[in-house]
Amino acid sequence: MEFIKPGTYIDFMRHRGWVVPASLCLVVASIVSLFVPGPNYGIDFAGGTELQLQFQGDITSGELRDTLADMGHRGADVVSVEGSANEYMIRVREVSALGEEQVTSIQAALESALGQDDAGESILSELKVSPGGDKVSMRLLRPADLDNLKSALETAGVRVRGVNAFGGSDDHRYEAHLFGVGDELVQSLQETLGERGPEAPRRIEWVGPKAGQQLRDAAIKSLLYAIAFIMVYVAFRFDLRFAPGGVLAMFHDAVITLGIYVLVQKEVNLTTVAALLTILGYSINDTIVVYDRIRENMVRLSDKSLRELINISTSQMLSRTIVTSGTTLASVSMFFIWGTAVIKDISFALFIGILIGTYSSIYIAAPVTEWMDNQLFNRDDPKKKKKNKKASREKATA
Repeated sequence: MEFIKPGTYIDFMRHRGWVVPASLCLVVASIVSLFVPGPNYGIDFAGGTELQLQFQGDITSGELRDTLADMGHRGADVVSVEGSANEYMIRVREVSALGEEQVTSIQAALESALGQDDAGESILSELKVSPGGDKVSMRLLRPADLDNLKSALETAGVRVRGVNAFGGSDDHRYEAHLFGVGDELVQSLQETLGERGPEAPRRIEWVGPKAGQQLRDAAIKSLLYAIAFIMVYVAFRFDLRFAPGGVLAMFHDAVITLGIYVLVQKEVNLTTVAALLTILGYSINDTIVVYDRIRENMVRLSDKSLRELINISTSQMLSRTIVTSGTTLASVSMFFIWGTAVIKDISFALFIGILIGTYSSIYIAAPVTEWMDNQLFNRDDPKKKKKNKKASREKATA
């Protein structure tokens, strides 16, 4: 399908003088947005509470996600457990972490209830609260009544599911299990869904910010590895002049897409990383198609300057670019309009990335390649120009 008549010549490089600085401004603005206002990290990166629930009636992941949103848990992750009907993994942002004031109140209530020994020391020798806020561990100087410990904790304003002793008989260690976000969520689901509600949770875990930071680091490394290996591939596939342009175009696409994502406060999670990796692949694919045509024209049109070759090659590939990008954007748009919340987020990122990736192949990758050509091949030196053109043609033919 030809949208552009064969033989059409468009001077794309004429506009690079203002387009490249404009792109640079967008990149800088996107980098600044990572600090102000900063990413809206999802549960994958920020932490939260994770539950595994078996529902007693039929319920879809979409309905469950809407129910959680109505309960105040917007952006909750809902994943069905494979091989088990109506069983889901649910992640919500909220955690049961206790504040410092509440921990102080718990300690004061326990010390008051337990008293002191003959030497005037508090019977409570050690108190620890789990980072998730759903467990209180105590070490005492002597045995204590479990009901007395439970009453003391409830006096401090926490809801206690139960208290039990653990460890050796001489340790006098006790553990109190508190009602947390997970318990409240299960109770609310049971009240909202009635007979279809979940059974007792099979698992409740707290996902801390440390685990989220490890995932963020792994995501950043995956992007850097992808860029590095693609740069090596382009350098071997073409030559050193082409690799920096392709890599800078990928970096440009990923950063601006992420910047827009942050500015509209879309949730940044592992799905976003998958979208960025997809954008990197799409960007370098579109760039390599243009590079291939430039290399072919280096042999066929050896008397032309690289600027003219870029314009000719891009004009020749314009119909292909319109068809490829247009059909992909149309598909992504349908997912954004009719997809679920998770699908809408990834399709939004892909839509932005494909638009920017199509543009960067022309106005980022090509100008950088032209600049590298001038720097490496001394295009202003007529003697070296003829010699290096011959070398370029021989490499292109090979």
